[in-house]
Amino acid sequence: MTVDVRLEFFVEPFAEGRPGKHVRAAIDAVESHGLSVDVGAFGTTTTGSYYAVAEAVGDLVRVALENGADRVSVQAVTADADPAIHVGGLRDALDHMIEQVEADAGMQLADMSREEKQAAVRLLDEQGAFLLRKAIEAVADAMGVSRITIYNYLNAIREE
Repeated sequence: MTVDVRLEFFVEPFAEGRPGKHVRAAIDAVESHGLSVDVGAFGTTTTGSYYAVAEAVGDLVRVALENGADRVSVQAVTADADPAIHVGGLRDALDHMIEQVEADAGMQLADMSREEKQAAVRLLDEQGAFLLRKAIEAVADAMGVSRITIYNYLNAIREE
C-alpha cells in the first residue's frame, strides 16, 4: 500500500518572482523525484507517495543549503492525518482569516454593507491576507464584488 504525503517547504531567503539559485535548486531536486511543485509566496507544496517525498526531502535540503539557503523549513503530512489535529496548510490560512473576520462581524462577507466590506478588507490586510497567492480573487468572490473593488479598497486603505 502506498501512502500519499503532502509536503510543504520554504527555502530562505525568498523573493517572490525572483527565486535565487538555492530556491530553484530545491525545486529541481523535488521535481527530479517525479513530483510536481506548486510555488507560492509562503511556501512550495507537492504531494506524492511517501517514498518519493522522503527521498526528495533529503535532496532538497542538501542542494538548497549547498546553493546558499540560510534556512529550509519542511512539513510533511500524510493524507490520512486527522484534520482536527493538523492546523492546516498554507492554503487554509486565508480561509481561517476570512472565517475569523466573519465571526467577529457576525455575518458573511457577502452580506456586509460597503463600509463593512471596507473594514473587513482592512482587517484582512492587517493580518497579511493579501500576501497570500490568489487572496484578492478569493476575498472578492467571498464578498460578491470584483477584484477591482478589492484593489480600490486596498488603495484607499494604504493611502491613509
